[in-house]
This record gives sequence, structure tokens and C-alpha cells, in this order.
Amino acid sequence: MAKLSHEDILAYLEEATILELNDLVKAIEEKFDVTAAAPVAVVAGGEAAADAAPAQVTVTLTEAGATKVAVIKAVREITGLGLVDAKGLVDKLPGTIKENISADEAAGIKEKLEAAGATVEVK
Repeated sequence: MAKLSHEDILAYLEEATILELNDLVKAIEEKFDVTAAAPVAVVAGGEAAADAAPAQVTVTLTEAGATKVAVIKAVREITGLGLVDAKGLVDKLPGTIKENISADEAAGIKEKLEAAGATVEVK
């Protein structure tokens, strides 16, 4: 059997159809007892990584704290609400600040509100 070079193999792969490549993958799997399936990342406890952190979260303001004015300013900055609406949101606690946002964005919002003296919950 003649030894194939890398260039020969790459040339074959460029010219092969999807069906031919699929058959090749199956033959390699059978011959070498391997699988071409992508590995699944596992978190401690046996849960998949996707289950560990929700894709969409909600940020809820639970307490305004001693510096209510600073919290109202932070809520205005985060939500884009006017002064009256932001004050109304802070006065009626618990109140949802943002819904269905990424965990990264929620972490930033939580940090801003906590810096202003508020107590925040992310679900």
C-alpha cells in the first residue's frame, strides 16, 4: 500500500462530497473504535455547564438602603426612566429593575445598585 501524504489527504477531502465524508467518518469510527461526537463539559455534581447558569435572569431591587437618592439615580441610569418613575420604582419594593437579561449584564447592574447602597437579588 502506498503511503499518502498530507497533501493527498487534504486534496481528497476538498474534492469529496458530504456523503463521502460522512461515510469516511463512519468507517474511521468503526475501524478505530472512536466517536466523532463533541465531548460534553461536566460541572461538579454531574450537571451540564448549560444548566449551571441560566441564560436569562431578572434583577430585582429588594431594599433601597440608607442612601435612597443614590439608588434612584442608579435606577435612572440603568433603566432610562425619568425621575418620577425611578422614584416610584424605588418606593414600591421589591421591584423588578430588568428582566430577561444576560448574567453578565445582571452582574454589572447588581454592582452599580449595591455601590449606591441598595440590596439586589438576581434570579
